[in-house]
Amino acid sequence: MNFQLSEDHIAIRDAARDFAQNEIASSAIERDLTGEFPYEIVKKLGELGFMGMMVDPRWGGSGLDAVSYVLAMEEVSKVDASCAVVMSVNNSLVCWGLETYGNDEQKDRILKPLASGQKLGAYCLSEPGVGSDATQQATTAKRDGNNWIIDGAKNWITNGTTADYYIVFAQSDPAKKHKGISAFVLEKGMPGFEIGKKEDKLGIRSSDTCSLSFTGVCVPDANRLGDEGTGFKLAMESLNGGRIGIAAQALGIASGAYERAVKYSFERHAFGKPINQLQAIQFKLADMCVKIDAARLLILRAARLKDNHESYIKEAAMAKLYASTIAMEVANQAIQIHGGYGYVREYIVERSLRDAKITEIYEGTSEIQHIVIARQLLKEYELTT
Repeated sequence: MNFQLSEDHIAIRDAARDFAQNEIASSAIERDLTGEFPYEIVKKLGELGFMGMMVDPRWGGSGLDAVSYVLAMEEVSKVDASCAVVMSVNNSLVCWGLETYGNDEQKDRILKPLASGQKLGAYCLSEPGVGSDATQQATTAKRDGNNWIIDGAKNWITNGTTADYYIVFAQSDPAKKHKGISAFVLEKGMPGFEIGKKEDKLGIRSSDTCSLSFTGVCVPDANRLGDEGTGFKLAMESLNGGRIGIAAQALGIASGAYERAVKYSFERHAFGKPINQLQAIQFKLADMCVKIDAARLLILRAARLKDNHESYIKEAAMAKLYASTIAMEVANQAIQIHGGYGYVREYIVERSLRDAKITEIYEGTSEIQHIVIARQLLKEYELTT
């Protein structure tokens, strides 16, 4: 597999890096403190084409590949994982589902403004009593003529308070269990649709997360996404691709912390020389470098497979599992290299550790990734024996 980046890939990576360093970095610490949503930054990301990167230009997107997407995600995540997760959800979970399962009318009406960055989307699968086992949807959808009546609640919704459109999964035929789950696009302001308070989180604090409740929300059948009963399939397929984006986010958090640690190792002196001349620090930097490169290769492999329309379920899970694990490890070592300075906000690496933790949890916990990988490798073995 060729991992050589094309000139276009390099240009996209450099554009994302330039924007992150010059437009995002200056406000990241303050937004982390206040929890302020990056409205203007998200608007500019849309103008640059980063909110619908893989969507066909016919529907307002940039028409780029998954490799371009992960390169941009890494660069944004190096500076601010909060901005990156807003970008990730809109690209991987919302726009992908609409382009893949939506009809032309839905793509024109809903996908276009989302992919162009004029509107923002949210993906609503988790519930107060349903996390990793998404088959047990308690939110219900009951047909009423040409409408559906939605009742229930969702939890841990990224972009929950700021989104315009919400892909909501609900049980439309309980007798069919997970094969009776359907997907609907709800719009902010629909009667009976209530948005909960913003969660006070450990990390990605500038990104908004909240609960949602639905009480007799009337949704037209024109807002049903895909056929009845295909919601669970849509949800799982969205997460398979989304894991590549979150892996890239974890990689960006790790590589950003690593770069800061390397820079600091030249500036800090101990025992009469820069600390990077000490073997203890050199070993830490070497281990961090190896882990980051390994994660990057896993992510690029998964992205290439997706671009080539080959199976990538196992590879995406492997990339997310490993990248999220090393994000925690690298961020922790970056703090150790900084010593006491690593423990204060000014030097940023403490935020890297706080932001890294969520990558082991959302879009499938590390435990779920182990299950996905094991199932896929056993299936592959059975097919070859």
